Amino acid sequence: MNSTTRRTFLKQTGTAATALAFYGAAGQFTRAESPNNRMRIAVMGLQRGLDLVRSALDIPNTEIVYVCDVDSDRLARGQKVAGDKQKTAPKGETDVRRVLEDKDLDVLFVAAPNHWHAPAAIMACNAGKHVYVEKPCSHNPWEGEMLVKAARKNRSLVQMGNQRRSWPAIIEAIDKLKSGVIGPVRYSRCWYNSARGSIGKGKPAEIPATLDYSLWQGPAPERPYKDNVVHYNWHWHWHWGNGELGNNGIHALDISRWGLGVVHPTRVTCEGGRYHFEDDQETPDSSIAAYDFGKVGISWDCSSCHPRANEKLPFVSFYGDNGTLELSGGSGYEIFDIKGKSIEQHSGPGGEKIHIENLFNAIRSRSIKLNSEIEEGHLSTQLCHLGNIAWRNGGALHIDPKTGRIEKDRDAAKLWKRDYRKGWEPKV
Repeated sequence: MNSTTRRTFLKQTGTAATALAFYGAAGQFTRAESPNNRMRIAVMGLQRGLDLVRSALDIPNTEIVYVCDVDSDRLARGQKVAGDKQKTAPKGETDVRRVLEDKDLDVLFVAAPNHWHAPAAIMACNAGKHVYVEKPCSHNPWEGEMLVKAARKNRSLVQMGNQRRSWPAIIEAIDKLKSGVIGPVRYSRCWYNSARGSIGKGKPAEIPATLDYSLWQGPAPERPYKDNVVHYNWHWHWHWGNGELGNNGIHALDISRWGLGVVHPTRVTCEGGRYHFEDDQETPDSSIAAYDFGKVGISWDCSSCHPRANEKLPFVSFYGDNGTLELSGGSGYEIFDIKGKSIEQHSGPGGEKIHIENLFNAIRSRSIKLNSEIEEGHLSTQLCHLGNIAWRNGGALHIDPKTGRIEKDRDAAKLWKRDYRKGWEPKV
């Protein structure tokens, strides 16, 4: 949508009124649930979203009918990437609300920044669509709760993009773990290492002509534009992102929670800081988050700015009375006996295609279960939120293991939900 068309649209409808209408509307559109029907998809957010476009189009009987981005350069690139893989180029739209007006649309893929994940997914559910939402599924715990409610109310299938839940070797590893291959499992450890540089100190700047910055902010309260946020460094600002825990920790913590079969922790701690650079990053670059579930526990060790290449660390490890099961950063696993001898290893295919295909199959046949149904995605995402809240609040959190809510800490509980721009707060 060009700027003139968008201004006309907003003038006619009003930004707040349109947002409220989409958030509050009951699901009313038909869905293509017949195995013979082509899956009609819209992809929102065309950085990560380009990978989803390519993977989805590798699945038969699939069509990308819309690509959506607030950056006109990215929008054009998305149309070309999709158009090169299918017979016709998809329509390009700046505003996802316009996309959701299409009654024949089946699925919205949400790959925009984190502050858009749950709000856009909730809009899609309310419009009667199914959803593939990238991880983390929400910017804050309250949003995640609302997304689960929206999926239930509208009977929408919502899959979170923690694709390892669909990788055959990882599924096999978790099955072996639960069958007792290393005996009773007591603990799981996760690691993330990288070599990120400084994001510098941002300066006020003119908004690029290609960017609709107001729409990029969307549900988040408005802030002045500065030159070191869009399109990636928003990750390291609490206003839009969730730091490395929400960016990469979600993948590992999801596997740990899955393997241990746990739901809510009883206690969460997170220690660390921004040690490597003096810049605008608000989130820690080095930290350790720990989760106590009573009889078992999980830890996540992050080093964003030092690769620790000499340590040869796995992605996730499980420790049982009779040995250890390790998952690599790829799509394989290895099992060791209690003395550290390797006794079994296996790998298999990975990528997004398998995970997306699971969603499509579930849409076409409700007898097929999602590998990462949104409540499961929300529970794992909530571990990331709790770790971040613990770090921001400067101490440990005590959690009600039945509800997952923070107990006896009013300051920490204030971070359960964010403020929203007028008219943009999600409603179900």
